[in-house]
Amino acid sequence: MTPDELRSLFLFESLSDEQLRWLSEHGSIEEYPAGDVLREGEPAEKFLVLLAGTVSLSRRSGNSEIEVNRSDHAGSYMGATQGYLNDDQYGRVYTMTVRAITPARFFVLPGMAFGQMVREWFPMAIHLLEGLLFGMRNSQAAINQRERLSALGSLTAGLMHELNNPAAAASRATVALRQRVAGMRQKLGKLADGRVTQEQLVALTQLQESVIERAAKAPSLSAMEASDREDELSDWMDDQGVSNAWDLAPIFAQGGMDIECLEEIRTTVGDPLLVEKSLQWLAYALETEQLMTDIEDATARVSSLVGAAKQYSQMDRASYQSIDIHEGLKSTLVMLHHKMGDGVKIVKDFDRDLPKIPAHPAELNQVWTNLIDNAVQAMKGQGTLTVRTARENDCLLVEVRDTGSGIPADALPRVFEPFFTTKPVGEGTGLGLDISYRIVVNRHRGDITVTSQPGDTRFQVRLPLTEPPRSE
Repeated sequence: MTPDELRSLFLFESLSDEQLRWLSEHGSIEEYPAGDVLREGEPAEKFLVLLAGTVSLSRRSGNSEIEVNRSDHAGSYMGATQGYLNDDQYGRVYTMTVRAITPARFFVLPGMAFGQMVREWFPMAIHLLEGLLFGMRNSQAAINQRERLSALGSLTAGLMHELNNPAAAASRATVALRQRVAGMRQKLGKLADGRVTQEQLVALTQLQESVIERAAKAPSLSAMEASDREDELSDWMDDQGVSNAWDLAPIFAQGGMDIECLEEIRTTVGDPLLVEKSLQWLAYALETEQLMTDIEDATARVSSLVGAAKQYSQMDRASYQSIDIHEGLKSTLVMLHHKMGDGVKIVKDFDRDLPKIPAHPAELNQVWTNLIDNAVQAMKGQGTLTVRTARENDCLLVEVRDTGSGIPADALPRVFEPFFTTKPVGEGTGLGLDISYRIVVNRHRGDITVTSQPGDTRFQVRLPLTEPPRSE
């Protein structure tokens, strides 16, 4: 191509005659039929300038390609466009696929020659471009780290809050249990003061076991049913001259006891003067059993939270492994439970027949955290959060759906852009969804999409069932 022909292209119109001659000598004309010209990820060996024809530029997104531009404008350039950068991570491979829609003609420079040319002809511009690119990369890495630390701090605070509740409950129950055990010793001493025969005491002890077993199997009562049962028991005990009937009635009602059970106790004791002491002793036994159940539930809750935290962080596990996707989803819901409150209903629509998939579970947990946290914030404490899993062809689908106000239509195409956020100033950095996108698409070769309208926002993550993830 002659220098004058090159000058007619907007890309080269300001170059000197000497520079145009250099291009003319080092470049060549290449023609391509309709079809692939360059493939994303291949070594960047050519810098192309379109002379004639129509081309499309596309980028890989998971297992599909998305067209990002189409041009028939003479002078459009593509290929080794970043070959001038002195960095192994940039400029070494094609960042897009170039496909000829019609037969196309190009002016072609070798990638190495193009990089050398730009560095020698525009040294100050190179410094500015490198500073801009690498500075943005380092800044984004630092902000990404800050985002992760901020999320970790929030999760840690929430976990401590969740742990504090059962720990405090266990502590309170232990104090009450000590008091009830002391009371039982006193009542047992009064029962055994000689006025109760050995046979009566043995029968009463056996009856105690029966009462505790009955309480363990007692069905839950509604507020109205419990109130009616308490009134019945209280009236019976008043008739028997029990002084603190009003205090004992709720304990017996919760323990599943009825009038028939109280009559059995009265018959076993025999002596009307010992009925009250016997009932108080059994009430202490019921309360002690309930307190031990409360302690067991509280410590089980602590163990569950610790297990969820361990599962969430993937502590003591390999970074890449075959995983059940539901384990990460459940642990993330536990970790974020403190943010949901009582106004958010959680629906888990899981396909339990899904196979395990190869993945980086700790990174996917970060994706679930970002999506679920955003959904909860969008609902502002009221709504339904649905987490669904299913199989779609050769992919595993995870859908996070909320009933919040939705994402504005003009913002929807930009939600995965770095630093873009629809949250008020100070409430978001705009990196959560960008990080999620890179984890799903770049690390796992999957795909993440979003659809939204008021009352129905859905983020869908598709992960390959068998293809191993590819490192960035």
